[in-house]
This record gives sequence, structure tokens and C-alpha cells, in this order.
Amino acid sequence: MGALKLYLRYVSFSVRAQLQYRASFALQSIALFLLTFAEFLALVAIFHRFGSLKDWSLPEVALLYGIISVAFALAEAVPRGFDVFPRYLRSGDFDRILLRPRSAMFQVLGAEFQLMRIGRLSQALLVLAWAVWKLPIHWTPAKAVLLPAAILGGACLFSGLFILSAVVCFWTIESVEIVNCATYGGVESGQYPLSLYRPWFRSFFTFVVPLATINYFPAQVILGRSGGGLEGALMWASPLAGIAFLAFCGALWKVGVRHYGSTGS
Repeated sequence: MGALKLYLRYVSFSVRAQLQYRASFALQSIALFLLTFAEFLALVAIFHRFGSLKDWSLPEVALLYGIISVAFALAEAVPRGFDVFPRYLRSGDFDRILLRPRSAMFQVLGAEFQLMRIGRLSQALLVLAWAVWKLPIHWTPAKAVLLPAAILGGACLFSGLFILSAVVCFWTIESVEIVNCATYGGVESGQYPLSLYRPWFRSFFTFVVPLATINYFPAQVILGRSGGGLEGALMWASPLAGIAFLAFCGALWKVGVRHYGSTGS
């Protein structure tokens, strides 16, 4: 409880700092909402031109889009400190973090909370709500739990990718674009059905970076579909892969911290 109270104080300080310039904050949030809305309109344009993507309709793809976009918006807002971690290494601020009694991961996690991501989050929630409203889904208590579980698993997965990007910086100082490709490129790829891609691509985003486990497989279950690479209980449990990926990246973070040799200044 003490750690939670301290984290909430971190968030409070960050939010108050961002709200010092309310007009700037509002404009940034609106701009992010409009930018992501334009991306969804491009998706709508594809369906207007072709009618469907294989056997997927627009509301079904909107479900995929909504799940992964909500998860990414949460991950962009909460563990933002790992995304900007290179500046802590360059400035030597990470040395000061290591001298404090709290863990380094906890301090980096609470260092920055981006409230303006509410623009992306609100747009993603609108798309998700529209998809749920349009689709003839037979809701059960298990499916009602699976949907937020998929979003939580996705937020964990993307948080793990941000941590992984920070871990690489212990050796490279700057973040490596290949990790960003998996993060931001994964969001773009995950907005479409996994069945559209080549087998090697599907395997990569299922077993290496388990992106498919946090929106494609849960969406298959919610929509009453079958197939896609997993069956039965594995489809229902697939969001747990996002949590496992976050735990793995957390273990790599500890390795990176042990490797760190200070700035020398």
C-alpha cells in the first residue's frame, strides 16, 4: 500500500505539471484524437472499396482495432518513463535514481505519466464500443471477462516492449529502432486479422512477440470463430501471454541494471 500511495503521488505531480498549460494540453489531446481517428477512417475506406478483408467485416476488424488501441493507449500513458529512459542515462539522472531506497524500476515507472494519451484512449474506446454494438455477439460472463482481460494483457505486453527498449539502452545508450518497429509496427499490424499475413509473420507475433494473443485470439473467441493457430483453452488463456512477456522483460531489466556502470562523471 505504501508503494501504491507513492506511485499515486508520482502520477499526481505529473498530471499537475501537464495541466499547468491547459490550452496546450487540450490541443495535444484533441490532435491525438483526430490523428488516430484519421487512421481508423483509412481502415473504413479500405472496406468501402473492397467490402471485406477475406471473411472479416468492418465491425469485426474494428473489434481488433479497439482492443489493441485501448491497450496501447494505456501502455503509452502509464510506463512512459521507460520510453524516455535514454535521457536519464545521458544526463546521469539514473545514477541518482540508484541511490534512492526505492527500486529503480519503480522510480522510472513513476517518473512520467502522460495524461494527453486520453485522446488516443477515448478514440479507441469509441471504436471498441461501436464494434461491440454492431456485432451480433452472444455475450456470456466468460466473454465479458475475456474482453477486459485481453486489454489488460495487451497493456502488459506493450509495457514489456517499452521496458525492453529501455534495457537495450544499457548497452547502446540510445533506443534501437528494431524494438520500436515491434512496438509501433505491432500496433499497426495488430489492427488487422493475423490471417492476412505470411506464416513467418504470424509465427513471430504469436511466439516471439505474442501480439496475436492479446487481440486476435480473444477476438476469435468473442466472435465465436475457430482456428487461427490455437484451440480450446489456449484461446481463452491467450491474454496471459502478455503478462508473462512483461514478467520476462522485467527480469531482463534486472540484468541491465546489474550491467550498468554509471556515467563516470
